[in-house]
Parts: sequence; structure tokens; C-alpha cells
Amino acid sequence: MAGGGNRGAAPVAAPAWRTLAPPAAAAAAGVVLAWAVSGAVGGTWAGLARALADGAGATVLGLAALPRLTDRHEVAWRPLTVAAGVWFAAELVVLAGDAADIVGVPVTDLAPSDFGTFLIHLSGGQIGLAILAATAAIACYSALSFRRPATASPDLVLIFAAVALALRPVTGHMSQQALGSVLAAVHALAAACWFGLLIAMALVLRTRGDWAAALPRYSGLAAPLIVLLAASGLINGLIRADGPAGLLRTGYGHILLAKLAVLLVLAGLGWWWRRHWVPRTRDHRGTAEDSLRNAVVELTVMGVAFGLAAALAVTA
Repeated sequence: MAGGGNRGAAPVAAPAWRTLAPPAAAAAAGVVLAWAVSGAVGGTWAGLARALADGAGATVLGLAALPRLTDRHEVAWRPLTVAAGVWFAAELVVLAGDAADIVGVPVTDLAPSDFGTFLIHLSGGQIGLAILAATAAIACYSALSFRRPATASPDLVLIFAAVALALRPVTGHMSQQALGSVLAAVHALAAACWFGLLIAMALVLRTRGDWAAALPRYSGLAAPLIVLLAASGLINGLIRADGPAGLLRTGYGHILLAKLAVLLVLAGLGWWWRRHWVPRTRDHRGTAEDSLRNAVVELTVMGVAFGLAAALAVTA
């Protein structure tokens, strides 16, 4: 598919990467909030790296899936390549941090031999290595597709991105529970689709017609996604915290409750959008600037949830 063009309209403007600043700052705030409510000491940098990796992965998935949401646009290969590169780098930082924790040294003092041993001989390193391979493949394929869009397809990106996003959750602590891997995969992919599609829209859509075509379809997907996200996250959390009482007495439970509170805010915001933003946009009564502003507001709140989720993953 061709790179980033708009059929029958003027070329799409370059992606407004500045729209990523508010959700990125919110994700960092979410990580800090997680450590504040849990009373934990340290781990902030690991949480920030995890949030960056998850956010970049969701962005890759959303950019690859956007043409399935609206046929007005083809794949924006250039921003997809950038997002994949950021994802690879963030996953590398996460892996280095995991290895340093196991060795018991600061990440800056991690010896290459120890890092290699972690990647080759320990299950956590092997999983991370597989994720690195998938993200590197996505980055390389996207870069080539930008040069030769006529022969490129987003399907390979979608497959590799979905596997990379779900691989760590499905092999984590929930894999030891009945249906735990399924719940973990559903949770990870629902979050990535929900966040990723909206951020792809904010980066690519530039006209009122673009938003009118895409937003109602996204709104129809967002409601079931947030239900899946909340249900799977709550079940996982209750199992991890050993029941409702554990939510109140453990730092993990405190982070989970904060995340659920943010999800409730997002659910309320989504209800408001469906009553006001979506109808106005569908009927071409709202401007592209209004839609972009509303999208950034929602993405910023989502960023807090992503930061909390990243800290939750590090805590687990």
C-alpha cells in the first residue's frame, strides 16, 4: 500500500509529532503516580522505559491498522518506521534493566557478557530477544515499504506487532493460572488497539472529512475495547493480589485501583464524546482542529493509564 497518501484529496500534512508530547508527559506522570500510591522506592526508570515501549508498540499497531478503520488513507510508513525504531530502543533498555536487576548492578555497570548470558540462557531474556527480533523486523520492513509502497502490506506489521505486544504478558505470572495467558493477551491487545488507533488518527488525519469517516468507526470499537480492558485487568489484578482484600493492603493493589479509577474517567469521557464530539464530527459540523484537540485530551488521560500499567508490569 502506498505511504501516507489521501485518496482524492490534497496530500496529508507531515505527522504532527508535537501531539505526542502531552500523552508522553502524562505517561511519565502515571509512572510517578504509581510509585507514590504504592509506597515503592526505586523502579521509576524501569517503569518509564516500559511505558515508552508499550506506547510505541501501540502506535505501531495503530498506524498499521488505521487503513482498516478508514479507506481514505493508506499506511503512513514513515511515522510507522520511526515508532518501530523507538519501540526497539525502548525494549532494549527494558531488557538491559531486567538483566542488571538480576545481576544486581546498576544498568550502566552491566557487563556485555552478563547481558549476553541473560539473553541466551534465561527465559526472560529469551522472550525479550524474540520481542527485539520482532520490533527490528517491523522497523526494517517499514523502512523498505516507505521506499516501495506499491508492494508493501500492513498485514505483516500487524502480525509481528500483535505477537510482540502479547508475548511478554502471556508468558508472565498469569500464564500459571487457568486462562491466564488468554486474559493477559486480551488485555495487552485491547489496550494497544484502543490507544494505538486514536494516536494514529491524531498523527495522520488532517481534514474534517478524514475525521468524519474515521471517528464514528473508532468510537464503535472503543466501547467494547474498554470493557475488555477493564474486565481482563480486574480479573488479572484480583488473582495477582489474592482477592479484593489484597487490593487495599498491597502496593500492587493500590496501583491497580488507581488504574481502574483512570479507566472510569476514560469511560465517562468516552460517553461524553459519543454524545457530543462524535455526532458533530460525523455530520461535518466540527473542524479538524477540534477533533485533534479532543483526541489529544483523551490520549493524555490514556497516557496516565499507560504509565500506571507500565509500573504495574514492573511491580508484578
